[in-house]
Amino acid sequence: MLLDIHEPGQTPQPQESEPAIGIDLGTTNSVVAVARKGVPDVLRDEGGRALVPSVVAYGGAGPEVGDAALAKLDARSGDVVSSIKRLMGRGLEDVTALAGTLPYRVAGGNGGMVRLDIAGQALTPVEISADILRALRARAEAALGREISQAVVTVPAYFDDAARTATRDAARLAGLEVLRLVNEPTAAALAYGLDEAAEGLYAVFDLGGGTFDLSILKLEKGVFQVLATGGDAALGGDDFDQALAAHLLREHGVADGQLDADDVKAALLAARRAKESLSVHPRATVALTSTFEASVDRTTFEDLIRPFVDRAIDISSEVLDDAGIAPDSLEGVVLVGGTTRVPLVAARVAALFGREPLTDIDPDEVVARGAALQAEALTAGSDTLLLDVTPLSLGVETVGGLVEKVIQRNTPIPIVKAQDFTTYRDGQSGMKIHVLQGERETADENRSLARFELTGIPSMVAGAARIRVTFAVDADGLLTVSAREETTGTESQVAVKPSYGLADGEIERMLYESMEHARDDVTRRLLTEARVEAERMILATRAALKADGTLLEAGEGARIERAIGALAEAVAGTDRDAIDALVTMLDDAARPFAERRMDRTLAAALEGRRVDTVDAELRS
Repeated sequence: MLLDIHEPGQTPQPQESEPAIGIDLGTTNSVVAVARKGVPDVLRDEGGRALVPSVVAYGGAGPEVGDAALAKLDARSGDVVSSIKRLMGRGLEDVTALAGTLPYRVAGGNGGMVRLDIAGQALTPVEISADILRALRARAEAALGREISQAVVTVPAYFDDAARTATRDAARLAGLEVLRLVNEPTAAALAYGLDEAAEGLYAVFDLGGGTFDLSILKLEKGVFQVLATGGDAALGGDDFDQALAAHLLREHGVADGQLDADDVKAALLAARRAKESLSVHPRATVALTSTFEASVDRTTFEDLIRPFVDRAIDISSEVLDDAGIAPDSLEGVVLVGGTTRVPLVAARVAALFGREPLTDIDPDEVVARGAALQAEALTAGSDTLLLDVTPLSLGVETVGGLVEKVIQRNTPIPIVKAQDFTTYRDGQSGMKIHVLQGERETADENRSLARFELTGIPSMVAGAARIRVTFAVDADGLLTVSAREETTGTESQVAVKPSYGLADGEIERMLYESMEHARDDVTRRLLTEARVEAERMILATRAALKADGTLLEAGEGARIERAIGALAEAVAGTDRDAIDALVTMLDDAARPFAERRMDRTLAAALEGRRVDTVDAELRS
């Protein structure tokens, strides 16, 4: 037992609990905040700046983050990395495809995780993000005068499981325990105090440096429920910068591919400065490279970025349709992310929703403020109820390569949901569980998340075992899948932690293709189900012939074999109606034989027993 030692006459003072911070880990800039008694405060540097550029410079005594790293960009651009959030949860193949447009030199990968060549080091996006988080933690500790070890970190609503896991791993490397991963739109709503003073429906339009999300939130008695969410994990201000930089370089006769990665970084930084200037002024002039100076007007810039803005608006319209909500039924629209400062973006949002968006809080700071409020609530034991949703359906592969969806997309989380499956063959002692994510009907058209095997299933006839597969998605959107054989209690499980996540636009492609190919998918599924049923019937019939062939009458075995042969030939084709008809034909041919088998089984079961005893058992 520890005693509080104090001077006589002094009253022991209660120890203040360690504060938890809120972190907006952004693509372009990051922000850290803390909340005290329900009031969030953004933590600033000595110069009063809230934003920490999400840029890291290597090659010196240690990593430099933020403005110090930006200062190194012109002289040592090869040692500087930015926009690393766009690579969180990505694999080597994904980044290799992007390497021509993003300023990265790929060093290779291990186990699916990409590594970048920076200042002679092979660094992963997780390690680089951890350096940014360390800098944010250091700022908080300097401002608060004490050690910080807990944080709420925000992520885009459309971050998949791999990107969320990567974010949590980066925080752990930075010495931070993640109390909760909160979706950025939800954090913005918290910052506006919508959980306390508002009821009804709100839209949160979140366009940052590298990601876009549109979420529809229903607020009722302090409960946040996300009705629908949509977005693009590779759409943001970085795309504006790339389009503008490419245009300006072409204007000066520099073709794509002529610049190395270092010159690309310099050009992108100049384009970003021009974008920020054009949000205020009608024309901007910047030094594009060490030898090129370029000028651009706002009209030209808006023409360049219009396809990206159109994409964000189209996604927003689809989310409204998914939620079954008309724009005029919303109580308000919240803007989040520095890219919403671009006049064209703000104007198009206002036109879509038929009202001016809420801009009372700095869009660069609003997410961190909401994260800080959630951090305070969690450490004070007054957690606000946040009901986020799964962005894509989750399920398992079944016989024939089909997908059985266990959790449908836009299901509120956290959630635990189970479904029963059974064996396909007699004496089957194991079952392979293939976990999938996506909206298509067949496994090969969806994203594979994990595979594991349940063994120790007792020997039974096909269909007799009962395997319960349980999906558990926690409040952070992270998934665990377990399988249990109910007779013996044999169990196996896997925490789904893929080494990388969905590629550029893959979530959006999945959703689009699920609608575009819905009719074809259903037709393909019905054909597969017919084939599975036919193969099951062929196996069962042949097993019966082998076990009780002595019960066959003259010519009966040949008729059944002909029916089996015709059905097996049809299964190899694509005519579902023919398969169904031949299943019926086999059933008709084998029915007399099956009835005799049943009669003999019953006779054996009743042999030597009194009729009145059997009758009493049947009546009881």
